[in-house]
Amino acid sequence: MNYYELVILKSPQSPLTYQSDEQLEIGSKVLVSIRNRKNLCEAVVIKNVEKPSFKCNDILEITKYFYNDKMIGISTFISQYYVCSLGEALSIFTPYNKEIEYINDEINYNSNIQLSTEQQKAFDFCEEKKQALLFANTGSGKTEIYIKTIEKILNSGSNAVLLMPEISLTPQMQNRLEKVFGENVAIWHSKVSKKRKNEILEGVYTNKIKLIAGARSALFLPFKDLKLIVVDEEHDESYKSDSKPRYNAKDLSLYIAKKYDLRLILGSATASISSFHKIPYYRLKQTFYETKKRILFDDSSLELSPKIINKIASTLNNENQVIVFLPTRANFKYQICTDCGKSVECPFCSVSMSLHKNDLALKCHYCGYTQKIPETCPSCNTGVIHNLRVGTAEIEERLKELFPEKSIKRFDRDEIKTDTKLKSVLNDFNNNKIDILVGTQMLSKGHDYHNVKLAVVLGIDAVLNMNSYKSRERALSLLIQIAGRSGRKGEGEVIVQTQNQDFFEFYMNDCDYEEFLSSELEFREELYPPFLKMAKVLFAHSNGLKVKDEMDKYIKILKKIENIEVVGFGQSAIFKLANKYRYEIILRSSNIKALLTALHSIDSSMATIDMDTNF
Repeated sequence: MNYYELVILKSPQSPLTYQSDEQLEIGSKVLVSIRNRKNLCEAVVIKNVEKPSFKCNDILEITKYFYNDKMIGISTFISQYYVCSLGEALSIFTPYNKEIEYINDEINYNSNIQLSTEQQKAFDFCEEKKQALLFANTGSGKTEIYIKTIEKILNSGSNAVLLMPEISLTPQMQNRLEKVFGENVAIWHSKVSKKRKNEILEGVYTNKIKLIAGARSALFLPFKDLKLIVVDEEHDESYKSDSKPRYNAKDLSLYIAKKYDLRLILGSATASISSFHKIPYYRLKQTFYETKKRILFDDSSLELSPKIINKIASTLNNENQVIVFLPTRANFKYQICTDCGKSVECPFCSVSMSLHKNDLALKCHYCGYTQKIPETCPSCNTGVIHNLRVGTAEIEERLKELFPEKSIKRFDRDEIKTDTKLKSVLNDFNNNKIDILVGTQMLSKGHDYHNVKLAVVLGIDAVLNMNSYKSRERALSLLIQIAGRSGRKGEGEVIVQTQNQDFFEFYMNDCDYEEFLSSELEFREELYPPFLKMAKVLFAHSNGLKVKDEMDKYIKILKKIENIEVVGFGQSAIFKLANKYRYEIILRSSNIKALLTALHSIDSSMATIDMDTNF
């Protein structure tokens, strides 16, 4: 009889010991029964062990699937760094199939792409550096550099993965890739049907599919010989998983590339501050088309002011299209001064405070500092702090009232629920069947709109005044991405509704994003990432008193641990969710080992840990 340690997939449990009269390879996927569970559970063999002193259950079935050493190695890192079980970490991988043999067919791809002198320099830089950041302005042609690099990797017989935020995986991108790589490329994301996913996996197993362009889960497919990872829009926060394990696919790509000596290209027009700080970069500013872009500002507190309405009307009269952007599809609420546009900042953390209406108070979610809502603005001493609300549905309705004869569509996650709907709306917009597209961050993602001459940006102050150290980076990055959708060829205008014109104008007109990142790094030193590590411990339970007691217990424990700092605690921004009361503790440390040891010591069924939180 042989004895094995197994981890149960998707389970937070520690490894369990089972027996089998067959000899099994490490990484084999098997089926076992667990007490109290009706159905058989999927498990993975991770270790041969000596016969234990206790009685073991049998391994009931050995499947044709297995996880290789690399998958187990990466999963071990994920479980340690992102604080989850090995079974939870392994469950994000798609295993290999023992019964299918890879095809070794040599195909020679020729993209016929001629790179410009600047693009060639960027391409050479990415070749030379092994792991590089392509910091490329909107319209400078980073996709051509990706394709040329992928072409070279595939021609050498290896595989590549191109990661993109899900909403950037557009029909346009699919067409561009299929033009060069034909049926050897596949698109992978959550809206792809199960049947199609099985077909793609069959292609990956046989090596017929050599390139996957996909959302973050594409990183965990069973490639034959992965040699290149490209992460487009690397600044995008959707690379961070919001369910367990709470990994960041961009950061994980960097870890995998360094550990297994792979090529990595991170690309963005608005590079993230962490990549800019840590990774060698090439700045590509030259754009393909000469575009003249005028940035206009409107400090009105009305959602659609007369200035904005007139601009939209004149653009439509010239038979051009308009996009209207809001930071979120739902009604967002934010507090700003009616006179100066500033929010109320925490005196200890340099971030905006959040409104707690029931307590009639403003509260900092970093340090817990609380104050009553001031009668006048602390910045200018004259204005009044107001609560504002606005959403995509309201804007769409208002525009339909103002322009009844025009075609106006919404482009957000409530409206675009399937891949087919996404394709149909984008095709209609590109064929001039839609005059105004009203949407959220989906609008900012790499869609190439031909006839858009006006981009209207509403509610950007809500992002700038968020209760987060990342608020300036998020707001400016978002504005640059949206501005990039207007006037892709020729002239374009962007009208920004803000009461913080000085900040946006300086970096949009007089300064470069690179300079912004340099100044932001100075602001964050000794306080925030990338210089320190931050983690959030979220406690949730249907009993509000019980969960608060649990948080209080851990505050006392964590405050005694050396080299970590409890920087904030209290109610979560969304205090009650799915009938559970939520409290959180924010931790930071310059000592990653001390922080991880502290996080691994938290043993509570109410706690969820988020390392490198997108706070």
